[in-house]
Amino acid sequence: MSSTNYSSIYEEETQWLPFLKKALEPNHVNYNEDIKMLRTPFTSPGYHTKLRNVEYVHPIRDSLDYALAILDSHEDTYLDRAFEILRTILILQDQQADSPTYGIWSWYFEEPLSMMSPPDWNWADFIGRRLLQVLMRHSNRLPADLQQLTSQAICHSCEAIIKRNVGPDYTNIAIMGAFVTLIAGERLMNRAYFEYGLDRLQRLYDYSTQTGAFLEYNSPAYSTVAILELSALVTYSNTVEAKRLANELLDATWLTVAEHFHPQLKQWSGPHARSYQTFLGRSHLSFLQMACKGEVLFVSDDEFVYGLEWYAQGIVCPKRLHGLFTSIDVRELRQDLPPYHEFRTRTAYTYMTPEFTLGTFNHNVMWKQCRNLLGYVHTGNQEQSYIQLRVLHDGYDFCSAVYTSSQEQVSVLYGIQFALDGGDTHVNLDPIHGWMTASDLRIRIEIGSTGKVPAWKQMGEDAFQMSLGETTLSVKALYGAMDGFSAFHWELIEEGPVVSLDYVLYEGEPAEIDFHAMEEALFLFALTLCGPDQCLDRATSVTVSEHAVQSSLESPDQSLTLKLTKKPATRDVLFHN
Repeated sequence: MSSTNYSSIYEEETQWLPFLKKALEPNHVNYNEDIKMLRTPFTSPGYHTKLRNVEYVHPIRDSLDYALAILDSHEDTYLDRAFEILRTILILQDQQADSPTYGIWSWYFEEPLSMMSPPDWNWADFIGRRLLQVLMRHSNRLPADLQQLTSQAICHSCEAIIKRNVGPDYTNIAIMGAFVTLIAGERLMNRAYFEYGLDRLQRLYDYSTQTGAFLEYNSPAYSTVAILELSALVTYSNTVEAKRLANELLDATWLTVAEHFHPQLKQWSGPHARSYQTFLGRSHLSFLQMACKGEVLFVSDDEFVYGLEWYAQGIVCPKRLHGLFTSIDVRELRQDLPPYHEFRTRTAYTYMTPEFTLGTFNHNVMWKQCRNLLGYVHTGNQEQSYIQLRVLHDGYDFCSAVYTSSQEQVSVLYGIQFALDGGDTHVNLDPIHGWMTASDLRIRIEIGSTGKVPAWKQMGEDAFQMSLGETTLSVKALYGAMDGFSAFHWELIEEGPVVSLDYVLYEGEPAEIDFHAMEEALFLFALTLCGPDQCLDRATSVTVSEHAVQSSLESPDQSLTLKLTKKPATRDVLFHN
């Protein structure tokens, strides 16, 4: 195989070197000379790590990003520090072939794999990919023994990735694992790794091109990861077929990103299969600006944030898409997602105007990372608001709540049911098997604003409106029943820049909620979002039968219906009945 020309890659990245050095600078003071790792404030997504009441930790991934950035920036003052970090991290990998966590790392120095609940197998991919970047770009600068140890650690990562063998539905890990194994196979002359990586990339390609979308659809976090990994595959692989497959997937990913970007609001329109923050952050805007080579401006120089892992990846947004980032009239997007054992018929819909955007999935679970009903609205000057649907169990997003909707342009009918095989805070990691204890359970329409907090106005017993600049948001409860519970009511909650309209199902002393014992647990709502010349009269109606409820929304120009079963069931049944 021919070798990659790394000098040409670095020449293309020269303009970003000052930004890399600037991003690297604040990290130097957080280096712990004793532990030989970077020290950062502790944050937790609520799963995998069991650490609690910890102020600071030493994260393995962030420390490795720091070491690689030192090498990339040629900050020779800190070269020994980069080597120290590498040696420390290599020791922290589980390298025992007969171990159940063979080939992976924990998240933090403070929490070994045996303490995690459960360990995160993705770290074979995340850390393996970074070690490969070190080896590919800087092997000539590493001491001989460190070269060998790094190569061995990459091999252990590949073995873990192959053993786990995630499917193409786990988009970002499917791509990253393909990169690690394929590039390691090329670099280390390991045919088995190479063939596995190429086959894995082909499987992802075949799966995603069924509908032209990834299952982790339109995710700001993971679309960015996908672009990073696919760009790196194109940049570093020496295999023509791998480059072709990666390039085609890359083009489809960039099209999804560009189509969903709202130029006036500078927001990433929903729905999002997975997301960690609702307003688009400066780092995402900076990423897009970098990818457009500065030809499309999203942030000022003072606001530009460069990511340490962006350097020398070959990230470029196709020029033909730049116009989608700069102008908006009306866009209407419909997209079928690839089949999944639970979501065999999942679709996404987005409606965009110059003033707002509104997007929904037709069905999904109400995981914290899912944005199943998501809107953004211009509210005046540079101010804007987001609209997000949530279901909360004792204040945290409830994964056993199942969302189903029907949307046409500015109107949405949506329902909340409950799964007997769902999780609590996570889709799979903490199953409740249809039973839980709760002090609070509620369905929330959350409005977050960058400016003045808007106010809800009650229009009737179960109807509310809010003025968001020139746009009107309307929400109406159409039906609600849950066996053993009846005191449903509305609450308005204001917390800083966020104001929520909550439909409270239960609040009080801890109570047992057993969905298996219920014949009925179903809630239906209507939501509309319209400009001053779009607010037509919309009539809603509900038809109740023995086992199901059908809601309807009628206006002069459209008709929506949504029919859902009353009884809690497994996710598979709820999504297809």
